[in-house]
Amino acid sequence: MAFQVSPGINVSEINLTTVVPNVATSIGAITGGFQWGPVLERTSITTENDLVKVFGKPDDDTAEWFLTAANYLAYSNNLLVVRNVGAAAKNAVVGDDGVGTAANVNNATDYDTDTFSDQVFVAKYPGVLGNSLTAEACDSAGFATWAYKAHFDRAPGTSTDCSNAGGSEDEMHVIVIDADGQWTGTPGEVLEKHAFVSKASDAKRIDGSSNYVKNVLRNESLYIWLGLPSQLTELADDGNNIAGVSKVGNVFRVFTTGGTAYTPGGRLAGGVDDNVLSDAELQAAYALYIAPEVVDVSLIMAGPGTIGTGNYIIDNITSVRKDCVAFVSPVKSSVVTAGTDQRTNISTELNTRRDSSYAVMDSAWKYQYDRYNDVFRYVPMNGDMAGLCARTDFTNDAWWSPAGLNRGTIKNIVKLSWEATKANRDTMYPLSINPIITQTGAGVVLWGDKTMQVVPSAFDRINVRRLFIVLEKAIAVAAKAMLFEFNDEFTRAQFVNMVAPFLREVQGRRGITDFKVVCDGSNNTGQIIDTNQFVGDIFIKPARSINYIQLNFIAARSDVSFSEIGG
Repeated sequence: MAFQVSPGINVSEINLTTVVPNVATSIGAITGGFQWGPVLERTSITTENDLVKVFGKPDDDTAEWFLTAANYLAYSNNLLVVRNVGAAAKNAVVGDDGVGTAANVNNATDYDTDTFSDQVFVAKYPGVLGNSLTAEACDSAGFATWAYKAHFDRAPGTSTDCSNAGGSEDEMHVIVIDADGQWTGTPGEVLEKHAFVSKASDAKRIDGSSNYVKNVLRNESLYIWLGLPSQLTELADDGNNIAGVSKVGNVFRVFTTGGTAYTPGGRLAGGVDDNVLSDAELQAAYALYIAPEVVDVSLIMAGPGTIGTGNYIIDNITSVRKDCVAFVSPVKSSVVTAGTDQRTNISTELNTRRDSSYAVMDSAWKYQYDRYNDVFRYVPMNGDMAGLCARTDFTNDAWWSPAGLNRGTIKNIVKLSWEATKANRDTMYPLSINPIITQTGAGVVLWGDKTMQVVPSAFDRINVRRLFIVLEKAIAVAAKAMLFEFNDEFTRAQFVNMVAPFLREVQGRRGITDFKVVCDGSNNTGQIIDTNQFVGDIFIKPARSINYIQLNFIAARSDVSFSEIGG
């Protein structure tokens, strides 16, 4: 209470309204090989169109990764993607003489620290798709004869910002063209226009953002970086300034060669793919999901990755973080190769996989149409499995099973790589392999909801594991409010009064059947208090999904009452 020197009333507030927050349960994540996009950098994707825009269309080397990601997006709109490439991958470039040395620029971090030599424009990312780009810059000198002048309102000249600083001739236009139609299907289609950008390193737009061409392309272009600003000019110094210096009092050199106006740039070349990734390369990409304090993630897909990659995800991410689940499929050779015993293959494969309640395994690959290449392909189904969980979160809650006729229907499928018979399923399900089967009249359906935990318990079910992830994650976030408070009756009661309503709500939404929260002197003893600890014991009875139904049909004589035989 504040000190008062005369009678009066002092008002203070005590906040007892802290609640357990909602937490994300449907953030998907995948890594792999893609034709385009930033390398070793997490990117948020919400639609398949965004996936194409950022990471390019699939080809034979990348289709399984791309379609796994696209399949997840058929159920959800929250996906993190990390691309990786092999050591041979190169960025396409074009120099001021129409050529240039191929570069290695994986992402913005690489670009900011890279030293360029003879490149005017560098493809934004590694891969042969960069070879399909044409990038040109034009200033006032060459605008009259520039092939792309019709795409701009007027010729570049001097920006107001530069003029006010005593400079001139700083403006330029940059255009990016789909040279052969690989991006849009239409050769010569304009992909990007950057009008009236500046050669001055300190140029500003009206809103205060940078208008320096290097920064504009870095921050806004999907296709190109600027290499060395000096590569935008040629020949001996004529007393003017090249790109990259201050706008203050500087007259910028126009693009001329031998006194003739020219447009720096042209068709990019030298881009190289390397999208067949080793386990080490895949694991380096998945490592970007390790730290929970850095990235929030819920459903991690192994894609067409090997057993080693799947085990890496379980060992190093899901089982360590304990707030997300890994989804793995059998390797392609186990279930797609014709004439083999798929059930035996999968069962044998499982012996080399991890025992974990933070992982889920399905039983097949699906055959689906690849509309980007007009072919049919086999694709692993872990994207669909994760997608079913995400869709269940939207339609029900994370603690509902994603399997069965109500929530387990698979999208975008022509057929399964193999149909597991009842005998097959009877062998696989006790081994924690979730069958995916065709149901007459219902399509293809997930027909199991087990985790990869071997020992039978509540946590050998997907819905129970995900229930506890939600409870643990949400209550842990809320409990941060107790840090640095006193471990006394007031704080302990505050904790109980915060957690109990949340659990009661989950109970009302059928996630748990009963609960008890203990946070008092019985578990916060003097010894606990003296070591600056705080203990809350939360007892949960999780709701269980139905896996087995017994129907008894009993024929009764006409003269017998049902009460006599049925109780």
